[in-house]
Amino acid sequence: MNKQQQKWLYLTVLSIVWGSSFILIKKALLGVTPVQLGALRMIFTSFFMFLFAFPSVKKIQKKHWKYLLYTALTGTFIPGFLFAFAISNIDSSIVSILNSFTPLNTLIFGALVFGFAFKKRQFTGILVGLLGTLILILKGADLHPNQNYWFALLIIIASIGYAFNANLVKKYLSDLDALAITTGNFLLLFIPAIIVLSCTDFFTSFEATQVRLTSLGYIGILSVVGTGIAKTIYNKLVQISDPIFSASVTYLIPIVAIFWGILDGETLSIVQVLGGVIILLGVFLVNKSK
Repeated sequence: MNKQQQKWLYLTVLSIVWGSSFILIKKALLGVTPVQLGALRMIFTSFFMFLFAFPSVKKIQKKHWKYLLYTALTGTFIPGFLFAFAISNIDSSIVSILNSFTPLNTLIFGALVFGFAFKKRQFTGILVGLLGTLILILKGADLHPNQNYWFALLIIIASIGYAFNANLVKKYLSDLDALAITTGNFLLLFIPAIIVLSCTDFFTSFEATQVRLTSLGYIGILSVVGTGIAKTIYNKLVQISDPIFSASVTYLIPIVAIFWGILDGETLSIVQVLGGVIILLGVFLVNKSK
C-alpha cells in the first residue's frame, strides 16, 4: 500500500471510530458526570497505552517532551472535558457537526502561528465544507429548539485545540514515532486526570449499579478504541500527510455520528443529507492532488 492509499485508509478508519464516539459519550453520561467522564477516559487510555505500548517511551528524546505536553493539553486534556460538557447539553450529532470547524482553524493557525503555506484550492474546499456544516447546524437547531446552543462555544474552543495539536505534531514531532507520541501524551496526563477525578465524588459515592457499570463499559471502548488506538493512527496520518488533510476527518465524522443518532431515535431530514453531500465535496476539494 502506497502512502496515498494509506492516508485515505487512515482517514476512513478515523471517521468511523470518532464518528461513533459521540453516541458513546452520550450513553456514558447517563451514569457519570462530564468531569468524571473526561478524567476516566484519560485514565483508562493511560492504562491501555502503558500496558501495550510503554516501551515506545524510550524513543522520546528530551527535546520532544515540551511539545508532547502542548499536544497533550490541546489535543486531549482540554477537549476531553469540553466535549463531555457540550454533549450533556446539545445533541451528540450536532456536537460532531460543530467539530467540523477544526480544518478551518487548522489552516488559519497553521498559517498565522506555524508558518505553514496553503493553497487557494484548500481554502475553497474548507469554505465549501463549512457551508455544509452551517446547513447541518441550522437544520439541527430547527429540529431541537430547546437545546442550549451556548455550549456550542465549547466545541469551537476544542476545535482550536485540535488545530494547534495537528500543527504541533507536524512541525515539532514528525521525527517521533506516532505510538510514542500517544504514549507520551498519556504519561503526562495520567496524574492530572487522577487529581481531577479525585476532586469529584466518584470514589466516595460510586455504586456498582447497572447504569454505572454500563457507563464504564462505554468509557472503556472510548478509551481503548476512540482515544488510544485512534490518536495513534491520527498522529501517523499527520506525519504522512499534512495538518489540513488530517483535520478534514472532522468533515466526515458528522455523517457517521448522524447515522448513529438515527439509530438512537434522532431524526434526519433531506436538508441534512444535502449538507452531508456538500461536506464531502469540501473534503474532495481540500485533498485532491490537482
